[in-house]
Amino acid sequence: MALDRKLAVVDLTTGNIEIKPIPLDVRKKFLGGRGLAAYLLYKYVKPGCDPMGPENAVIFSAGPLGGTLASAGSRTDVMCKNPLTGLLGSGNMGGFFAPELRWAGFDHILVKGKADKPVYIWVHDGEVEIKDGKNVWGKTVTEAQWAVREELGDPDIKSAVCGPAAEKGVKYGNVMTGIKNANGRGGGGSVMGSKNLKMVAARGTMDIKIAHPMEALEFDKKYIEMITGAKVNQTMGTLGTPFIWGAANAWGGVRANNFQLNQLLYSDDIEPESLDEISNQTVGKYHMAACFGCQVHCRAKYRIPDRPLSQKLGMVGKYDEGPEYTSQNAFCGEPGCTKAETLLICNHLVNQYGVDNLEIGSLISWAMELYEKGILTSKDTGGIDLRFGNDEALIEMIHHICNRDTWLGDVLAEGGLAAAEKIGRDSLKYMIHVKGMNHLGSDERATPGLALNAAMASRGSDHLRSRPAIDLYHLPEQVLRRIYGSPVPYDGPLSPDQREYAGKAWMVFWQETCFMGVDCLGTCKYHTTFLGATLPNFEDWSKVLYYNTGLEMTPREMWDVAERCNLIERLFNIREGMKKDDPLKGEMLVDRYFDEPCRLGAPDVVGATLDRVKFEKMRAEFYQHKGCDEDGIPTPQTLSRLGLDTLDAEQPRL
Repeated sequence: MALDRKLAVVDLTTGNIEIKPIPLDVRKKFLGGRGLAAYLLYKYVKPGCDPMGPENAVIFSAGPLGGTLASAGSRTDVMCKNPLTGLLGSGNMGGFFAPELRWAGFDHILVKGKADKPVYIWVHDGEVEIKDGKNVWGKTVTEAQWAVREELGDPDIKSAVCGPAAEKGVKYGNVMTGIKNANGRGGGGSVMGSKNLKMVAARGTMDIKIAHPMEALEFDKKYIEMITGAKVNQTMGTLGTPFIWGAANAWGGVRANNFQLNQLLYSDDIEPESLDEISNQTVGKYHMAACFGCQVHCRAKYRIPDRPLSQKLGMVGKYDEGPEYTSQNAFCGEPGCTKAETLLICNHLVNQYGVDNLEIGSLISWAMELYEKGILTSKDTGGIDLRFGNDEALIEMIHHICNRDTWLGDVLAEGGLAAAEKIGRDSLKYMIHVKGMNHLGSDERATPGLALNAAMASRGSDHLRSRPAIDLYHLPEQVLRRIYGSPVPYDGPLSPDQREYAGKAWMVFWQETCFMGVDCLGTCKYHTTFLGATLPNFEDWSKVLYYNTGLEMTPREMWDVAERCNLIERLFNIREGMKKDDPLKGEMLVDRYFDEPCRLGAPDVVGATLDRVKFEKMRAEFYQHKGCDEDGIPTPQTLSRLGLDTLDAEQPRL
């Protein structure tokens, strides 16, 4: 059956492995994927523990649609206590690992403790083993995956792996699978490294029985047609996610030169069409790749082109995939670099080191502003001329951070808050972050709803937790009401103007619930109401879940599951010290959002700042929608309604 996959609890300290079934009542309460992982994290991780210590856990999760014919059932959630922030660490990646994990008999692998030497976990057809990791430790992300295939004699093994940066204790190490699929935020790779765990390798031949196969095939076909028929996904399948950056930059909605500008000028070389041409020239016409079960094919294959910088660095011809628009932000907009070869080289380096592209790019860009302001000196940088637009300095700093082999590299490897404490001299003022996690590459001063999303996201500044991206489409109010009025009725204000504050709190709350829902299922956000107003949501999920797994849930019941699981993440953060107005770990944006206006871009962007009073009112409305008090703490009534009033007292349900 599609719901008979199990949980394995692996203790690396003792070597003990427990395999547990997932009861149906637990499925109905948390479903799977990220939602059930949030429950497991809350119950298995001791409050206040050291994120890099053995008491932390790292949880690898697939959703109940993983490995089925439902579109894009490919997503893997990785959850832990984040070493960077001390709060929730959670990320989601595509590829082929989650289906392989399910075919091997498991939906969740929870790893705790610490091995006394490098190891990896081997999951295969209902069995879990801890194996010696001496042959994979120290290798790059790609090398490690091929090494385990060679060691075990199976080229079809799929692995979730940490890279050399995480092995060296960089606090924002990724978990990765394949060439570039990254669990990019949350520090899961760093927690793996702290446990001497290089990877979880999976290979399975266990069938997943579809509950209603004919109905599932018929509905999956309609579901896929809905997804591939959306114009946004047709564009994505042609140009990949760089088209998002191209549109945002043209409008004036990106961070440039850390956060001094909101548009990167003279950037033709990194526009999506230019990157597409490089892929055409270096790989060929059919250069767009996809995750398991996906028809959109949103990422490009490329080789680094033969250009002066790549020649100088010996990088010509290196193969990789992407870049995603976050790499355009991290290695072009924020550091003020405009060369395609720089973007593609940096993208390749972070994929091999296994490090969060957005975090490392933002930290280097922050250091560039500090250098230009004289807060950092040439002595601090080791002689690197760390100015905006210096491509070679950007690349050199990636190496220094991931290897921790210079003073500044080592400092930045600890993350922004720790680095600001060491650097001092008012450096924190120039760091653009939420909850200690560096901010997105976007600029939300002209979009209050998107700004609220960034402030409220459970894992720190984020675009994949609650972003109402369709707010930028100027959709008619009746269309907004059709989307945001189901499956829970809403009769409050809604505005098609992205500059308005009224109604945006509900849009962010709805998207937060939507995004948790899709993460519980184990499918892709690009296949839901994120960038496309006509894409699937709760009504469609209820059907695709039933036909494939046999689990009957109404759209409202799926909403309740998502709302419950989001609230567990909030409870975890509160338990670990989050307070709404805390400048380091709170749900607030830095002063530059309110005090410094946008300088470039379209007429509806130039001069924009956030209104502090209206923003705080919008945040208060968001708390009300979530059933929280004025400080963002869930009320007893809300906890009771969602069945979480005994969460702290009860023993783990599995």
